[in-house]
Amino acid sequence: MPMLKRTLAVGILSGLMALTLSACKPNSPQGTAASAASASTEVRFNSVDITGADYASHLAMKDVDGHPRTLDDFKGKVVFLFFGYTQCPDVCPTTMADLAAARKKLGKDGERVQGVFVTVDPARDTPAVLKAYLASMDPSFVGLHGTAEETAAAAKEFKVFYQQVPGQDGSYTIDHTAGAFVFDPQGHVRLFARYGMGVDQLAADLKLLLAGH
Repeated sequence: MPMLKRTLAVGILSGLMALTLSACKPNSPQGTAASAASASTEVRFNSVDITGADYASHLAMKDVDGHPRTLDDFKGKVVFLFFGYTQCPDVCPTTMADLAAARKKLGKDGERVQGVFVTVDPARDTPAVLKAYLASMDPSFVGLHGTAEETAAAAKEFKVFYQQVPGQDGSYTIDHTAGAFVFDPQGHVRLFARYGMGVDQLAADLKLLLAGH
């Protein structure tokens, strides 16, 4: 009897293993071919695709001229939205310069790309400072400014990190998320463009969104 019990146990275990393995097998050749065909026509972005994200959908701040702005104001264009500050030594100027270059690379279509810069340093980035900073890169860029509370609320909505780092001379720098959010012309957040991805790759992503992908 003990031998019979062991035999039955082994048989049951083998059956369970077979069921488990069968559930993990790839699709049939027809299904695999169909999947491959679908993948070959799938649009692939260079940025991180965050289509359908349940955040980064609301923004209400003032521009450098004191006018209230929301994301709805930019519908009809592909929007590149970046959180930074004017005294940033590297990430911020590089990011915005790359966007300016990408717009030029797109030619006439570049006019349908809107750069938006949200300052995370409202104490030093006054509207006048922010306006001059962006105008030196691309006059079409929109700068947004808010109170400390409004800035914190916007950063929370976009899951953006920022934190002051004290310097030795009493000044400070700011550590912050080094990436931008890209919206399609319908106003839906689609991509997270990583810092340093390059002008050509960024321009390619913007072109896809402009084409309706």
